[in-house]
Amino acid sequence: DLVRAYVPEQSMEEQWDIPGLEKVLRDEWQIDLPLKGWLESDENMTDEDVLERVLEAADTAYATKVDQVGKENFAQFERVVLLQTLDQQWREHLSALDHLRQGIHLRGYAQKQPKQEYKREAFELFGMMLDSVKTEVTRVLMTVQVQSPEQAEQAAESMEQRAQRIQVNFQHADAASGISVLDSSEAALAAMAVAGGTATAAQGADLYPKVGRNDPCPCGSGKKYKHCHGKLS
Repeated sequence: DLVRAYVPEQSMEEQWDIPGLEKVLRDEWQIDLPLKGWLESDENMTDEDVLERVLEAADTAYATKVDQVGKENFAQFERVVLLQTLDQQWREHLSALDHLRQGIHLRGYAQKQPKQEYKREAFELFGMMLDSVKTEVTRVLMTVQVQSPEQAEQAAESMEQRAQRIQVNFQHADAASGISVLDSSEAALAAMAVAGGTATAAQGADLYPKVGRNDPCPCGSGKKYKHCHGKLS
């Protein structure tokens, strides 16, 4: 998605924002790629070629980080980043739902069914929340800088303990009830061996809440979980 914002699918080179893509890759993923040089050396390069080469470079950079500290240690860090990000985004999602609920009755003036509009917009908000989680996790894991294997192992153990304390409440209740968040000091500990994601890092991680198959989907669509986001599990 990040690459496609600057190099749209099935687009011509004239439509590409190469300087913009180079900048965002440096800022968001901390990888410096000579995209302009690629195009100068290969006049037949397509948007798919650009996407493939960027992803290859990102995968290589990510794999290097993992190799420096070991898969197990880095996997623990990934888990904490995912849980912390999901925890924060879920709080914001609940706040957005409260705001939506307060003004949904106004849809009636536009000849729309407030209940149906609430379900539709709540579903969209849930999807936006998941996109935000993926983007932030990717950014953090791509910008992580490993200091030493020893520090990484020590930090990973401490972060795992804190990850176990994060209890995410996926019921549509008050945003403050049942949700714990890592405070700044705990987040600083996570940065002991690192200083700052690829989507690859979230592989195998379940972004969906642990709810019953016949329970209402937590996205607010009104459907049963098995007929909504449960299909993805």
